[in-house]
Amino acid sequence: MSVDSYGIHLGPLYLRYYGMLIVGGLLLAASLAAWMARKDRRDPDHVWSGLTWALIPGIIGARLWFVFFPSKEMVERGFTPEWFLTHPLDLTNGPLAIWSGGLGIFGAVIGGILGILLYARRHRLNLAEWLDIGAIVLPLGQAIGRWGNYVNQELWGLPTTLPWGITIERFARIGQYRDMVTYPLETRFHPIFLYESLWNALTVVVLLYLWLNHRKRFHKGDFLLLYLISYGVIRFLLEFLRVDVTLVGSVNVSQVVALGGVILAALVLLWRRRWPAAGRYATIPGEETFDVADR
Repeated sequence: MSVDSYGIHLGPLYLRYYGMLIVGGLLLAASLAAWMARKDRRDPDHVWSGLTWALIPGIIGARLWFVFFPSKEMVERGFTPEWFLTHPLDLTNGPLAIWSGGLGIFGAVIGGILGILLYARRHRLNLAEWLDIGAIVLPLGQAIGRWGNYVNQELWGLPTTLPWGITIERFARIGQYRDMVTYPLETRFHPIFLYESLWNALTVVVLLYLWLNHRKRFHKGDFLLLYLISYGVIRFLLEFLRVDVTLVGSVNVSQVVALGGVILAALVLLWRRRWPAAGRYATIPGEETFDVADR
Protein backbone atom coordinates (compact mmCIF):
# COMPACT_ATOMS: atom_id res chain seq x y z
CA MET A 1 0.00 0.00 0.00
CA SER A 2 1.17 3.53 -0.79
CA VAL A 3 -0.36 6.95 -0.38
CA ASP A 4 0.02 10.06 -2.54
CA SER A 5 -1.63 13.48 -2.79
CA TYR A 6 -4.60 12.16 -4.74
CA GLY A 7 -5.38 8.77 -3.29
CA ILE A 8 -4.38 5.41 -1.88
CA HIS A 9 -2.82 2.58 -3.88
CA LEU A 10 -3.96 -0.87 -2.78
CA GLY A 11 -2.25 -3.25 -5.16
CA PRO A 12 -3.95 -2.79 -8.55
CA LEU A 13 -6.63 -0.58 -6.99
CA TYR A 14 -6.29 3.17 -6.77
CA LEU A 15 -8.75 4.80 -4.40
CA ARG A 16 -8.86 8.50 -5.18
CA TYR A 17 -9.75 10.90 -2.39
CA TYR A 18 -12.04 12.74 -4.82
CA GLY A 19 -14.14 9.64 -5.35
CA MET A 20 -14.16 8.76 -1.67
CA LEU A 21 -15.40 12.23 -0.76
CA ILE A 22 -18.19 12.02 -3.33
CA VAL A 23 -19.25 8.57 -2.11
CA GLY A 24 -19.00 9.67 1.52
CA GLY A 25 -21.12 12.73 0.86
CA LEU A 26 -23.66 10.62 -1.00
CA LEU A 27 -23.97 8.11 1.84
CA LEU A 28 -24.31 10.82 4.49
CA ALA A 29 -26.97 12.58 2.42
CA ALA A 30 -28.86 9.31 1.95
CA SER A 31 -28.61 8.57 5.68
CA LEU A 32 -30.09 11.97 6.48
CA ALA A 33 -32.86 11.36 3.93
CA ALA A 34 -33.64 8.00 5.55
CA TRP A 35 -33.80 9.66 8.98
CA MET A 36 -36.17 12.32 7.62
CA ALA A 37 -38.38 9.66 6.03
CA ARG A 38 -38.56 7.74 9.29
CA LYS A 39 -39.37 10.91 11.21
CA ASP A 40 -42.15 11.60 8.71
CA ARG A 41 -43.46 8.06 9.33
CA ARG A 42 -42.41 6.87 5.89
CA ASP A 43 -40.50 3.80 4.83
CA PRO A 44 -36.78 4.71 4.81
CA ASP A 45 -36.08 1.71 2.58
CA HIS A 46 -37.39 3.82 -0.30
CA VAL A 47 -34.34 6.05 0.14
CA TRP A 48 -31.87 3.23 -0.33
CA SER A 49 -33.92 1.46 -3.01
CA GLY A 50 -34.42 4.67 -4.95
CA LEU A 51 -30.80 5.77 -4.59
CA THR A 52 -29.66 3.78 -7.63
CA TRP A 53 -32.60 5.11 -9.64
CA ALA A 54 -31.43 8.65 -8.95
CA LEU A 55 -27.69 7.93 -9.04
CA ILE A 56 -27.37 6.32 -12.47
CA PRO A 57 -29.35 8.94 -14.45
CA GLY A 58 -27.66 11.59 -12.30
CA ILE A 59 -24.21 10.43 -13.41
CA ILE A 60 -25.35 10.14 -17.03
CA GLY A 61 -26.86 13.63 -16.90
CA ALA A 62 -23.75 15.08 -15.25
CA ARG A 63 -21.49 13.59 -17.92
CA LEU A 64 -23.74 14.66 -20.78
CA TRP A 65 -23.72 18.21 -19.44
CA PHE A 66 -19.93 18.17 -19.40
CA VAL A 67 -19.78 16.75 -22.94
CA PHE A 68 -22.15 19.28 -24.46
CA PHE A 69 -20.98 22.22 -22.36
CA PRO A 70 -17.21 21.78 -21.80
CA SER A 71 -15.30 24.50 -20.00
CA LYS A 72 -13.25 27.16 -21.76
CA GLU A 73 -10.02 25.36 -20.86
CA MET A 74 -11.30 22.06 -22.29
CA VAL A 75 -12.30 23.74 -25.54
CA GLU A 76 -8.88 25.37 -25.85
CA ARG A 77 -7.33 21.91 -25.49
CA GLY A 78 -9.49 20.66 -28.36
CA PHE A 79 -12.15 18.84 -26.32
CA THR A 80 -15.21 20.37 -27.96
CA PRO A 81 -18.67 18.79 -28.11
CA GLU A 82 -17.87 17.78 -31.69
CA TRP A 83 -14.70 16.01 -30.54
CA PHE A 84 -16.56 14.07 -27.86
CA LEU A 85 -19.24 13.00 -30.35
CA THR A 86 -16.66 11.81 -32.89
CA HIS A 87 -14.55 9.93 -30.31
CA PRO A 88 -17.15 7.84 -28.45
CA LEU A 89 -14.74 4.95 -27.80
CA ASP A 90 -11.81 7.01 -26.52
CA LEU A 91 -11.48 5.60 -23.00
CA THR A 92 -8.92 8.18 -21.94
CA ASN A 93 -10.80 11.42 -22.50
CA GLY A 94 -13.92 10.41 -24.44
CA PRO A 95 -17.56 10.77 -23.37
CA LEU A 96 -17.53 7.43 -21.53
CA ALA A 97 -14.36 8.16 -19.55
CA ILE A 98 -15.95 9.61 -16.43
CA TRP A 99 -12.90 8.42 -14.47
CA SER A 100 -10.87 11.10 -16.27
CA GLY A 101 -13.03 13.81 -14.67
CA GLY A 102 -15.77 16.01 -15.95
CA LEU A 103 -19.23 16.06 -14.37
CA GLY A 104 -21.74 18.93 -14.42
CA ILE A 105 -23.94 19.57 -11.38
CA PHE A 106 -26.80 20.90 -13.49
CA GLY A 107 -26.96 17.68 -15.47
CA ALA A 108 -26.69 15.67 -12.26
CA VAL A 109 -29.70 17.46 -10.74
CA ILE A 110 -31.79 17.00 -13.88
CA GLY A 111 -30.88 13.33 -14.16
CA GLY A 112 -31.41 12.71 -10.46
CA ILE A 113 -34.88 14.28 -10.51
CA LEU A 114 -35.80 12.17 -13.54
CA GLY A 115 -34.68 9.03 -11.69
CA ILE A 116 -36.72 9.94 -8.61
CA LEU A 117 -39.71 10.61 -10.86
CA LEU A 118 -39.50 7.14 -12.40
CA TYR A 119 -39.05 5.44 -9.02
CA ALA A 120 -41.93 7.37 -7.44
CA ARG A 121 -44.27 6.53 -10.32
CA ARG A 122 -43.38 2.85 -10.15
CA HIS A 123 -44.01 2.66 -6.40
CA ARG A 124 -46.95 5.09 -6.33
CA LEU A 125 -45.21 7.53 -4.00
CA ASN A 126 -45.96 11.21 -3.50
CA LEU A 127 -43.34 12.69 -5.84
CA ALA A 128 -43.33 16.23 -4.42
CA GLU A 129 -42.71 15.07 -0.85
CA TRP A 130 -39.80 12.83 -1.80
CA LEU A 131 -38.31 15.52 -4.04
CA ASP A 132 -38.43 17.85 -1.04
CA ILE A 133 -36.46 15.37 1.05
CA GLY A 134 -33.97 14.92 -1.78
CA ALA A 135 -33.59 18.68 -2.20
CA ILE A 136 -32.83 19.13 1.50
CA VAL A 137 -30.11 16.47 1.64
CA LEU A 138 -28.55 17.13 -1.78
CA PRO A 139 -26.56 20.19 -0.66
CA LEU A 140 -25.07 18.08 2.14
CA GLY A 141 -23.58 15.76 -0.47
CA GLN A 142 -22.42 18.78 -2.47
CA ALA A 143 -20.82 20.41 0.58
CA ILE A 144 -18.72 17.30 1.23
CA GLY A 145 -18.02 16.42 -2.39
CA ARG A 146 -16.68 19.90 -3.19
CA TRP A 147 -13.63 19.17 -1.04
CA GLY A 148 -12.59 16.75 -3.75
CA ASN A 149 -11.92 19.85 -5.85
CA TYR A 150 -9.48 20.98 -3.19
CA VAL A 151 -7.65 17.66 -3.40
CA ASN A 152 -7.45 17.93 -7.19
CA GLN A 153 -6.60 21.66 -7.09
CA GLU A 154 -9.74 22.47 -9.06
CA LEU A 155 -12.49 25.07 -8.82
CA TRP A 156 -10.29 27.99 -7.87
CA GLY A 157 -10.90 31.56 -8.93
CA LEU A 158 -9.26 34.90 -9.55
CA PRO A 159 -6.16 35.98 -7.62
CA THR A 160 -6.84 37.42 -4.17
CA THR A 161 -4.99 38.93 -1.22
CA LEU A 162 -7.54 37.59 1.28
CA PRO A 163 -5.97 35.45 4.04
CA TRP A 164 -7.99 32.36 3.10
CA GLY A 165 -6.76 32.38 -0.50
CA ILE A 166 -5.06 29.18 -1.64
CA THR A 167 -1.95 28.54 -3.70
CA ILE A 168 -2.14 26.46 -6.88
CA GLU A 169 0.74 24.52 -8.40
CA ARG A 170 1.68 25.35 -11.98
CA PHE A 171 0.49 22.05 -13.47
CA ALA A 172 -3.02 22.70 -12.13
CA ARG A 173 -3.23 26.25 -13.44
CA ILE A 174 -4.85 27.33 -16.67
CA GLY A 175 -4.47 30.14 -19.19
CA GLN A 176 -2.51 33.23 -18.18
CA TYR A 177 -2.07 31.96 -14.64
CA ARG A 178 0.60 29.51 -15.81
CA ASP A 179 2.93 32.51 -16.10
CA MET A 180 5.02 32.04 -12.97
CA VAL A 181 6.63 35.47 -13.38
CA THR A 182 3.40 37.42 -13.27
CA TYR A 183 1.74 34.90 -10.95
CA PRO A 184 4.49 33.27 -8.84
CA LEU A 185 3.94 30.14 -6.81
CA GLU A 186 2.94 32.08 -3.71
CA THR A 187 0.07 33.80 -5.55
CA ARG A 188 -3.21 33.11 -3.80
CA PHE A 189 -6.52 32.42 -5.53
CA HIS A 190 -10.14 32.44 -4.40
CA PRO A 191 -11.14 28.97 -3.08
CA ILE A 192 -14.41 28.73 -5.04
CA PHE A 193 -14.98 25.18 -3.79
CA LEU A 194 -14.85 26.44 -0.18
CA TYR A 195 -17.39 29.20 -0.77
CA GLU A 196 -19.80 26.78 -2.40
CA SER A 197 -19.24 24.12 0.27
CA LEU A 198 -19.99 26.53 3.12
CA TRP A 199 -23.06 27.90 1.33
CA ASN A 200 -24.40 24.39 0.73
CA ALA A 201 -23.81 23.45 4.36
CA LEU A 202 -25.79 26.52 5.43
CA THR A 203 -28.54 25.59 2.96
CA VAL A 204 -28.89 22.14 4.56
CA VAL A 205 -29.20 23.65 8.03
CA VAL A 206 -31.82 26.24 7.00
CA LEU A 207 -33.95 23.90 4.87
CA LEU A 208 -33.86 21.11 7.44
CA TYR A 209 -34.87 23.53 10.19
CA LEU A 210 -37.82 24.77 8.11
CA TRP A 211 -38.83 21.20 7.24
CA LEU A 212 -38.75 20.08 10.87
CA ASN A 213 -40.39 23.10 12.46
CA HIS A 214 -42.45 24.99 9.90
CA ARG A 215 -43.39 22.45 7.26
CA LYS A 216 -47.13 23.09 7.51
CA ARG A 217 -46.56 26.57 6.07
CA PHE A 218 -45.20 25.13 2.83
CA HIS A 219 -46.68 23.36 -0.14
CA LYS A 220 -45.30 20.00 -1.13
CA GLY A 221 -42.48 20.68 -3.55
CA ASP A 222 -41.57 24.08 -2.09
CA PHE A 223 -38.33 22.81 -0.60
CA LEU A 224 -37.14 21.75 -4.05
CA LEU A 225 -37.86 25.27 -5.29
CA LEU A 226 -36.00 26.77 -2.31
CA TYR A 227 -32.98 24.59 -3.06
CA LEU A 228 -32.99 25.67 -6.71
CA ILE A 229 -33.08 29.31 -5.62
CA SER A 230 -30.33 28.83 -3.05
CA TYR A 231 -27.92 27.00 -5.31
CA GLY A 232 -28.73 29.21 -8.28
CA VAL A 233 -27.87 32.35 -6.31
CA ILE A 234 -24.48 31.13 -5.12
CA ARG A 235 -23.57 29.64 -8.49
CA PHE A 236 -24.50 32.85 -10.31
CA LEU A 237 -22.36 34.94 -7.97
CA LEU A 238 -19.37 32.59 -7.94
CA GLU A 239 -19.23 32.54 -11.74
CA PHE A 240 -17.91 36.10 -11.53
CA LEU A 241 -14.87 34.75 -9.65
CA ARG A 242 -14.33 31.51 -11.58
CA VAL A 243 -11.49 31.27 -14.07
CA ASP A 244 -12.46 28.16 -16.02
CA VAL A 245 -16.00 29.00 -17.11
CA THR A 246 -18.30 27.38 -19.66
CA LEU A 247 -18.96 29.60 -22.65
CA VAL A 248 -21.21 29.36 -25.68
CA GLY A 249 -20.01 32.23 -27.80
CA SER A 250 -19.44 34.88 -25.15
CA VAL A 251 -22.26 33.71 -22.89
CA ASN A 252 -21.49 32.02 -19.57
CA VAL A 253 -23.84 29.03 -19.76
CA SER A 254 -23.67 28.14 -16.07
CA GLN A 255 -24.44 31.68 -15.04
CA VAL A 256 -27.41 31.96 -17.40
CA VAL A 257 -28.81 28.59 -16.29
CA ALA A 258 -28.34 29.49 -12.61
CA LEU A 259 -30.07 32.85 -12.99
CA GLY A 260 -32.86 31.34 -15.08
CA GLY A 261 -33.40 28.65 -12.44
CA VAL A 262 -33.60 31.25 -9.65
CA ILE A 263 -36.13 33.38 -11.51
CA LEU A 264 -38.29 30.43 -12.58
CA ALA A 265 -38.26 28.78 -9.13
CA ALA A 266 -39.04 32.09 -7.40
CA LEU A 267 -41.97 32.79 -9.73
CA VAL A 268 -43.39 29.30 -9.20
CA LEU A 269 -42.95 29.63 -5.44
CA LEU A 270 -44.84 32.95 -5.41
CA TRP A 271 -47.55 31.58 -7.69
CA ARG A 272 -48.06 28.56 -5.43
CA ARG A 273 -48.87 30.86 -2.50
CA ARG A 274 -52.31 31.11 -4.13
CA TRP A 275 -52.88 27.35 -3.90
CA PRO A 276 -55.43 26.05 -1.37
CA ALA A 277 -54.28 24.58 1.93
CA ALA A 278 -54.91 21.09 0.53
CA GLY A 279 -51.63 21.35 -1.33
CA ARG A 280 -49.66 21.93 1.84
CA TYR A 281 -48.07 19.58 4.34
CA ALA A 282 -50.22 18.19 7.13
CA THR A 283 -50.45 20.14 10.36
CA ILE A 284 -49.31 17.02 12.22
CA PRO A 285 -46.23 15.72 10.35
CA GLY A 286 -46.75 12.32 8.83
CA GLU A 287 -50.44 11.74 9.45
CA GLU A 288 -51.76 13.04 6.12
CA THR A 289 -48.63 12.28 4.11
CA PHE A 290 -48.38 8.57 4.89
CA ASP A 291 -48.97 6.73 1.62
CA VAL A 292 -50.40 3.22 1.48
CA ALA A 293 -47.48 2.27 -0.75
CA ASP A 294 -45.11 3.20 2.09
CA ARG A 295 -46.51 0.63 4.51
